[in-house]
Amino acid sequence: MPKIKRALVSVSDKTGVVEFAKGLAEMGVEIISTGGTAKALSDAGVKVTGISEVTGFPEMMEGRVKTLHPKVHGGILADRSKPDHMRQAEELGIKMIDLVAVNLYPFAKTVAKPDVTLEDAIENIDIGGPSMVRSSAKNFASVTIVVDPADYDAVLREMRENDGETTFDTRARLATKAFTHTAEYDTMISGYLKARFAPGV
Repeated sequence: MPKIKRALVSVSDKTGVVEFAKGLAEMGVEIISTGGTAKALSDAGVKVTGISEVTGFPEMMEGRVKTLHPKVHGGILADRSKPDHMRQAEELGIKMIDLVAVNLYPFAKTVAKPDVTLEDAIENIDIGGPSMVRSSAKNFASVTIVVDPADYDAVLREMRENDGETTFDTRARLATKAFTHTAEYDTMISGYLKARFAPGV
């Protein structure tokens, strides 16, 4: 796998994310980020490219739409082994995204509150996050997906030991973890909606 040159970092749980981003930046990785994560990284002195600079669109609809864009998903999903994919990306101005660090809106914590409203629950259903996680995990041959802050140190260590690269086995393991993460997330949402609207389903 080529050296990781570009990373998208957008997390709800910001545990360790500043240190992780600093570690990436020290290895020359460009950091793309969104909303609160971008602010946290920038405030900590990490150089960040805002997602709107990548997509050419503002974050809109109260943050509901920000990463759902071909310049994001094309950069994640392109099969680097296929010349036609790379040609299309170049023609369309899509730059590759080699690492994605994403974890999802805190749905379980939100609906556990005794006074939670349906509106609050709905707004904590993440859409862009799972889409990026699944895109990255599908393309683990080329993309490193990190959904758990506990994996940050191991990823940085492996990159330092391998001239900025991660191994296939690591990417496959992290992709498996990522699909488990989104499956559990959807199960939580389904469980909440069933209990509220369709208990017999």
